[in-house]
Amino acid sequence: MSYLDLVVLRVLAKEPAHGYAIRQRVEEIMGGTVSLNPNVLYPTLRRFEEAGAVEKSVEMQQGRPPRHVYRLLPRGEELFTDLLRDFGPDEARNAAEFQTRVAFFDLLETHERDRILDARDAALSEQLWHVQSQQERARNHWSKLVTRHLIHRLELERAWVRELRQLAGQSA
Repeated sequence: MSYLDLVVLRVLAKEPAHGYAIRQRVEEIMGGTVSLNPNVLYPTLRRFEEAGAVEKSVEMQQGRPPRHVYRLLPRGEELFTDLLRDFGPDEARNAAEFQTRVAFFDLLETHERDRILDARDAALSEQLWHVQSQQERARNHWSKLVTRHLIHRLELERAWVRELRQLAGQSA
């Protein structure tokens, strides 16, 4: 499962929707940074149907092909909650997984937010150490510039994680 699964389930938690509407809402939630390809969306919805998380109905349209509308079932709500809280080391290393969890922080308890922030900070710290060690071995000017840029980005994100921690504590 991926962060896109989380977002699709969250869209359907709001109200039933057809594929195009789901794609638009996913883009809104992800700040326009993700364009959900139909070749990804429809297999995902089919997988959710098979898991009993989503139900598909057919809506007839005049002069157009029938439209499939998807509705979240109680099993889908449980799956969403489980996926949202599931944030292990692999997810912590993935920026999109982290950012998706942050987008849904309002649905989590303070201790769950803290756990996610701790895991991401640890992953960033590990990445920072690795890039810094690469910088020491960089042999040319351009490689050094790349590693310097990566270090800067990682430090900025760690600062953002600290800011999120402060905000998460205030919203409790």
